[in-house]
Amino acid sequence: MNFSSKLLEQAVDEFGRLPGIGRKTALRLVLHLLKQSDMEVSRFTQSLSNLKENIKYCSTCFNISDEAICEICQSLKRDKSTICVVEDTRDVMAIENTNQYQGVYHVLGGLISPMDGIGPADLKIEGLIDRLRKGEINEVILALSATMEGDTTIFYLYRKLKEFNVQVSTIARGIAFGGELEYVDEITLGRSIATRVPYERNVS
Repeated sequence: MNFSSKLLEQAVDEFGRLPGIGRKTALRLVLHLLKQSDMEVSRFTQSLSNLKENIKYCSTCFNISDEAICEICQSLKRDKSTICVVEDTRDVMAIENTNQYQGVYHVLGGLISPMDGIGPADLKIEGLIDRLRKGEINEVILALSATMEGDTTIFYLYRKLKEFNVQVSTIARGIAFGGELEYVDEITLGRSIATRVPYERNVS
């Protein structure tokens, strides 16, 4: 791709670093921004700066938040005795959109993937264990993607959680193997949460 401007090329290169954005899409986005007013471009860049500078991660569940403790963890309406363990914030949003779950969450920040050099120590697993040590949790739902990495993480967590007196369940597999939660339709995901099953059934 030939560029008439080095500044244009640099901007396209930066947009192209974003996941799922190819060079042609990056070019369209940059050209779109060039057509916008200075105020609109300034608002766009300022929102990104504010995001990076001010975003927080909930000290309890590690979900992205505006406050030290997220709204879900603060809510008096949520069932604090049930924790749904997910990979990242996108999965929290997907489950919340189903309106089928009233417990709280724990965001791991990834999945165990030896091929990518991601091990248990790289995830927020100890934070989950600390929450269980307080003895206020009755059930842990492992709502991870139906992939090899997801299953590996579920098996690891199950072994860690066996020492606690809690029910460990997984979402029902109405989700095809290889599917990621954020792409599952809300009805299927909602039913999978509602019809979750004890994990030991899957390993017996």
